[in-house]
Amino acid sequence: MGKFNWEGTSAEGLRKKGVIEAASVEDARKKLLSVQIEPTSVKRNLTNIEIVLPSTGRVKSKTLVVFTRQLATMIDAGLPLVQCLDILGTQEPDPHFKRVIQGIKAHVETGGTLADGLKKYPRAFDTLFVSLVQAGEVGGILDTILNRLAAYVEKNQKTVQKVKGAMKYPTFVMIAAVVIVGFMLWKIVPQFAGMFMSLGGNELPKLTAIVVAASNWFVAHIILIILIIAAAITAFVLFKRSKFGRRTLDMIALKLPVLGPLVQKSAVARFTRTLGTLVSSGVPIMEGLDVVARSAGNVMIEEAIQYTRTKVGEGLSIAGPLEETNVFPKMVVQMVGVGEQTGALDIMLTKIADFYDDEVDVAVDSLTSLLEPILMVVIGGSVGVVLISMYLPIFGMADNISGQK
Repeated sequence: MGKFNWEGTSAEGLRKKGVIEAASVEDARKKLLSVQIEPTSVKRNLTNIEIVLPSTGRVKSKTLVVFTRQLATMIDAGLPLVQCLDILGTQEPDPHFKRVIQGIKAHVETGGTLADGLKKYPRAFDTLFVSLVQAGEVGGILDTILNRLAAYVEKNQKTVQKVKGAMKYPTFVMIAAVVIVGFMLWKIVPQFAGMFMSLGGNELPKLTAIVVAASNWFVAHIILIILIIAAAITAFVLFKRSKFGRRTLDMIALKLPVLGPLVQKSAVARFTRTLGTLVSSGVPIMEGLDVVARSAGNVMIEEAIQYTRTKVGEGLSIAGPLEETNVFPKMVVQMVGVGEQTGALDIMLTKIADFYDDEVDVAVDSLTSLLEPILMVVIGGSVGVVLISMYLPIFGMADNISGQK
């Protein structure tokens, strides 16, 4: 949003001018026409240009939840949608999201729907959010839908953070171990090796000789090692961004011995909660499955849901195709089948999601308790081997001195 200087003619034929706040020149013209002023000149007010810092376009989940709940409360209280957006945009502390809200408000003021306004900002509002808002507007239950959305975002983000936290911990520890051992080989071991040589130690213990040789090789090729690591990281990122690479990595993630079950449970919780929220909000099942597939977060899960959607379009139930994909646990398939037969699919999906949220909690706790001792042994053992190898010659020298006495 910005300020624009305008000049124009009123309905009575009088010349007028002033300043108006709008998202663009075109938006300013539309606002003037809405109050029966024919604009002859609309220019941006250069004294009020806002400096906009680069932004990723993403909105924090907490910010989105607060916005959604406040908008639901205001609409439930009977406030007009434009006024709700105006209030929320004015008090929003995040400058990027503030501009997003003001842009949506400008769209709604021109007669557009809220869902269409949200579609203009796909990095802030995903397909699920837009679809549910659209269903709420059509059904006249926008406040109810927004409250469901806020609850969904909160629970979904909680599950995602737990899975990411479980994966970040071992990664961080392994990187720390590599950095510590690398620093010791680069700086500490050469100091000890120089000291041994100055003391005339020709024969070093086997372990010490191996570590010193590794240190010498590391120091001699450190630039090459850094380049190889950088190239490997770049290649991995490019591979991950490719369609084939993403599919391969997602397939591996589901089949890993320890992390695989955690990834699967998280994906099941996300699938069932998302579909349950859509179905309970009145979104058609075909559209719901399409939305769920696009927000699955895993290519293998996405392909399984799209396959199910195709079969449902051919007249089959959801449970049968889900079982054929061999991606979802049998219990999930059976409960979905029961939900379809009893006409309570949304309730059954929500129960499955709650169950798998608890399963994720248990899996994360188990994974953490299993990995902690293993990682401590790895990092402690790596550092310990280097340190012991450096002290072995010193112990040998001490034994020789005591023997000579």
